[in-house]
Amino acid sequence: MDERPEPAGAPLDRRAELSEFLRTRRARLKPQDVGLPDFGRHRRVPGLRREELAQLAGVSVAYYTRLEQGNGRNVSAEVLDAIARALRLTDAEHAHLTHLAKPKHKKKQAARSPQARPALQQLLDAMDAVPAYVIGRRSEILAWNRMAAALFGDWGELPAPERNWARLTFLRPDYQDLFVDWEQKAIDIVCVLRMEAGCYPDDPRLSALVGELSVKSEDFRRLWATHDVKEKSHGVKRMRHPLVGELSLNFEGFRLSDGSEQVMVTYHAEPGTASAEALRLLASWGADATRAGSPRTPSV
Repeated sequence: MDERPEPAGAPLDRRAELSEFLRTRRARLKPQDVGLPDFGRHRRVPGLRREELAQLAGVSVAYYTRLEQGNGRNVSAEVLDAIARALRLTDAEHAHLTHLAKPKHKKKQAARSPQARPALQQLLDAMDAVPAYVIGRRSEILAWNRMAAALFGDWGELPAPERNWARLTFLRPDYQDLFVDWEQKAIDIVCVLRMEAGCYPDDPRLSALVGELSVKSEDFRRLWATHDVKEKSHGVKRMRHPLVGELSLNFEGFRLSDGSEQVMVTYHAEPGTASAEALRLLASWGADATRAGSPRTPSV
């Protein structure tokens, strides 16, 4: 199996990220959204003007302009809070803005690839009726159980760098067929990567991943340009499996408390549903379902 390290990339430009994030958040607001008069065709820019946003946040236009140009070195938490309120930011967007404007010094990134603790693999293996896996903060798939392989395909047949949800989603057509709402899956991944990029702008592996996907995937470039961020720890995914057909599964993400920034994700079906019966069939078919699972993975 190919275990070559992933290439490193240049750090993301934090000032440019801050500038574009604020600009896109401002552009999505209409004057009537915030109780301001709309002069219709006389407006030359989409969304709010800088001076309107500054007025709502209670800061000078010059101060806000410097911030939107990427200069957030001396901005206070109180001003960021006021701007977040004026822009109607979600909690995740507010946190992202803070990370971009007032970055905390993170520990130097380790050169080696992240790994899941052996005890986590044992736990996954014990969950023999529940598809489950552990991912890193760059969307690396670090560990998984037999049911996850039966549902998603045997990731063990892939080189380590390709065991990555972002790469699978944007670069593998079979994964586009796997998810009924592929667009939403893609949006979720990009939003999480944006959050991580805000926290770790100097992470060369993350920068390399973003650079690779930007070159290879028009869909990724389109979604990355929105600067949308969100945290999604639970929800529903609908999938098309070649053996058991369409499934509707609830997923839950549990962030581990060991400082690794890894997340365990589990899938389950509502009891008594066709999806629950499909999962039961996958579990009973065992290794045969894994070998025939979707998507198919190439030999390496």
